Amino acid sequence: MNFIDQLNAAWRSNDSLLCVGLDPDVARLPAHLQGRPDGIVEFCKAIIDATADLACAFKPQIAYFAALGAEDQLEAVCRYLADRYPHIPLILDAKRGDIGATARQYAREAFDRYGAHAVTVNPYMGFDSVEPYMEWEDRGVIVLCRTSNAGGSDLQFLDVGGQPLYQHVARLVAEKWNRNGQCALVVGATFPEELAQVRRIVGDMPLLVPGIGAQGGDIEATVKAGRTAGGAGMMINSSRAILYAQPQGGEDFAQAARRVALETRDAINAHRA
Repeated sequence: MNFIDQLNAAWRSNDSLLCVGLDPDVARLPAHLQGRPDGIVEFCKAIIDATADLACAFKPQIAYFAALGAEDQLEAVCRYLADRYPHIPLILDAKRGDIGATARQYAREAFDRYGAHAVTVNPYMGFDSVEPYMEWEDRGVIVLCRTSNAGGSDLQFLDVGGQPLYQHVARLVAEKWNRNGQCALVVGATFPEELAQVRRIVGDMPLLVPGIGAQGGDIEATVKAGRTAGGAGMMINSSRAILYAQPQGGEDFAQAARRVALETRDAINAHRA
């Protein structure tokens, strides 16, 4: 099963467009996990177990592991997902951007080392920086388009032949780059009008949508702007709001994460029809 098929199956089986981001900040781990050599792994495993039936994808952010020299723990988290939840897509959030042989090594890192079903990439260096990832035809290539940060407008709104650059990227990916049908785009929830523009350009192509939760994106506006006619087409990511949910009424951290993930999934589903 390729990435797109797997994603479609996860949307249906878990009735969910929620992507759970795995951004483990050691300063915010529960007290009993801080200082443990396996603390990050145990934290992520608990979050995964608590939310696996509510998510259409999991998205570990590589920087939170690499900054600590904890790539071995990222490998362990990815193995855990592959062993326990092979039906749920694993997206490696790496935002790689380089050319030729170097891009191919980054692809090997994502797909062979970590076993990711998809990886985020930066299109700034053009098609030959994205093409090496497409050699793995069963994997997803998720291209940055309209990012959720305010500074994204510095470049993404530059005029390119009468259209903003982010729309030019969306058309390039949809009309020229997506030769194997394996591409998706990153479009932030913080800009629902631009999200709607991208959806009109790319048809039913999947969109990875960061920006709800801690970043403040509006769920209703996001879903209405980005959903497909079938009420799917999106991986709406929430990371910190779920990972570091405040426990209530005797909950532990994983139970709190599950509660917020369930609330988020249900809030998304309320606007899918």
